Amino acid sequence: MAESFAFEGFVLDSGERRLCRGSEAVELNDRYFDALALLVREQGKLVTKDRFLDDVWRGVPVTDEALTQCIRTLRRQLGDDAARPRFIETVPKHGYRFIAPVEAAGGAVPARRERQTTGRWNEALLLGAAGTIGGGVSGFIGGLIYGFAGASQPLQPGMGAISVLLVLLCLTILVAIMGGAGVSFGMAFANLSRNRFGRWSIVGGALGGLIVGAVVKLLGLDAFSLLVGRSPGDITGALEGTIIGAGVGLGAWLASGAASVRRGAAVGGLCGAVAGALIPLVGGRLMAGSLDLLAHSLPGSRLRLDHLGRLFGEAGFGPVTQSVTGALEGALFGFGVVGAMMLARRHLNERG
Repeated sequence: MAESFAFEGFVLDSGERRLCRGSEAVELNDRYFDALALLVREQGKLVTKDRFLDDVWRGVPVTDEALTQCIRTLRRQLGDDAARPRFIETVPKHGYRFIAPVEAAGGAVPARRERQTTGRWNEALLLGAAGTIGGGVSGFIGGLIYGFAGASQPLQPGMGAISVLLVLLCLTILVAIMGGAGVSFGMAFANLSRNRFGRWSIVGGALGGLIVGAVVKLLGLDAFSLLVGRSPGDITGALEGTIIGAGVGLGAWLASGAASVRRGAAVGGLCGAVAGALIPLVGGRLMAGSLDLLAHSLPGSRLRLDHLGRLFGEAGFGPVTQSVTGALEGALFGFGVVGAMMLARRHLNERG
């Protein structure tokens, strides 16, 4: 049955075998038109090289270069960019996917569109969950670092090194999981209509970080006021969440064209490190800075991180120490969240 599809100013009419941009016809030979029609019909799904050979070349032996030239021509005619695709996404070593939103022109296909919409929501949930796990892993590593740093100091009677390690480990994991959930779900839903991380990742990450940061700060301050009768002061909150979320979102966007998950995660870690280092410069505090503030503002606190400052020539937990630990936390967080989300995205791409 002939079908007609519309996508971003183009109309593809399979019955008339015509592709138009507005009122202008776009020239394509028969093979290339069939290839585009196949991609558009399977919008959002992986079309393998074998599928192209079967449906477009119909068993005629051709080289991989023929398919590569076909896709290159289609991108040129659509005004697409392989590095930042709006229409045709390359799935390395597997095939291609049409990623632009497609609507049926003149004959709706509601069931297919409903399935596509449901699939995108499921993908966003999977990506958000993966980023949350990645955040938790980064919190575990950070908790080990701060736990061993805290336990390496002389402890008061009755306070064991294992207790210090476990408390800081659990605290950092909890905060990292909450932050990872906010940032990763924000990015996932900001890119709901796309099959890659776009510039909206920055907005989604910042918004998710802001919301979670504000909630964590509100609950933390209320909990301390309720339990010990006083507030610890300006611990990490909405400002820090917004900055680190935007940094990780930028990392996800820049990493979307990376050749491997490892490189993409490294880009996310680098952007997270820059964001984390900048936070103390605007008066904010991440995990280590908040712990140091708690240690000095609450009477009888047994936790001290002042000795970390000596590594950087400071008498206490000064601005340089805060920037360095902020960069470390941001790097771990960005690496974990972006890496986990890219790994989940690759799984979805391979599954098709």
